[in-house]
Amino acid sequence: MTIESPMLPPPRVSEILAHAWPDNLANGVGAFLWAVAGPGAIILAVATGAGLDQATISSWLLAAYGLGGALSIAASVLYRQPLAIGYSIPAVVLIGPALEKYAFAEVVGAYLATGLLILLLATTGLIRRATAALPMPIVMAMVAGVFLPFGVRLVTAFGEALWISSAMVAAFLAASTVAALRRLFPPILAALIAGMIVAAAGGQLAPTLPIDVALARPVAHLPAFSWPALTELVIPLTVTVIAIHNPQGFAILRQAGYPPPERMITLLCGMATLVYGVLGCVPTVITGPVNAMLNASGPPAHRYVGAIWLGLLFLTFGIMAPTAVALALDIPQTMIGVMAGLAMIAVLQSAFTAAFAGRFATGAVVAFLVTVANVSIFNIGAAFWGLVFGLAISRIVEPGDFTDSHKR
Repeated sequence: MTIESPMLPPPRVSEILAHAWPDNLANGVGAFLWAVAGPGAIILAVATGAGLDQATISSWLLAAYGLGGALSIAASVLYRQPLAIGYSIPAVVLIGPALEKYAFAEVVGAYLATGLLILLLATTGLIRRATAALPMPIVMAMVAGVFLPFGVRLVTAFGEALWISSAMVAAFLAASTVAALRRLFPPILAALIAGMIVAAAGGQLAPTLPIDVALARPVAHLPAFSWPALTELVIPLTVTVIAIHNPQGFAILRQAGYPPPERMITLLCGMATLVYGVLGCVPTVITGPVNAMLNASGPPAHRYVGAIWLGLLFLTFGIMAPTAVALALDIPQTMIGVMAGLAMIAVLQSAFTAAFAGRFATGAVVAFLVTVANVSIFNIGAAFWGLVFGLAISRIVEPGDFTDSHKR
């Protein structure tokens, strides 16, 4: 299988520094805060609920964020596009109940088997043929369904923290409409600063517990392979990577005007999942929401610099996971929700336009509704079933659209 060639020579340090501020810094910081405050809390909830010890949890976070940060920097620099590498959030939720039935070593064995299966599917070209058969309107409808809750969260935040939400939205609008302010502060950064000022004034940024400085250490786990664990976990875990997360990430990048290196990323996800798994982390993916936030503003040719910021913050967070988690969890969730919602406005607009403006409209509506319903079937998330049912309905009621697509 041919891997997409990177853009050589790599960008000079002076070029990266010239575009480090303000849009890319704002995008990177906003994406980072969302990624650690929400998904990071999910990891903590699942891990502590399963009774995992502190060393295992820290190693999990080190892989999820530290290695993800390093991979994000390397991939983004090589291909000069924002490629945020992370971990599968649905997989974290999926293994919660599994840890009540199986030993952690058996779950690690399922991680490794998942990585090998992803590598097999990638090297045989099956993933590429399957994704090529998916009409873009249906994929973008699924993306719109996944991101819709972020937009809704922006509205509901006003009922939870009126002053923080109002200040953030007002700052965002001011930076979006006033040219002089826009040159100093991108809208997302202006919203972040306004939110932090109001939250600090209300005493909501003060740590709730004493913060101890501690570094995470990698802990290698020996796998155990059991048929019950492999049967229950490997297929759903693989689906979260190749049919839920990665299609979202690739669709976001294409919508932003980039040619995503799909073959390279898929191989990278398979190989990195093997390393992640040994360290106790769920499979590797290219993220949808984080990539969307990295594309919130700034010249497209240099948005990879925002991914570098994100990667550096991920690295720091992963290395200092015990300390960083305590700090991140003290950030008001309303503030994180408003930031994510503001960043998703443009993404949602593009997704709705691409999904419902032309062909495959009925299938796109079905994909959107199934995804928004967020009902899992056979432990597989709704985003996957949105694609399945959307494609099936289009095949039945819109066969002509497939014929037109092949002609083009």
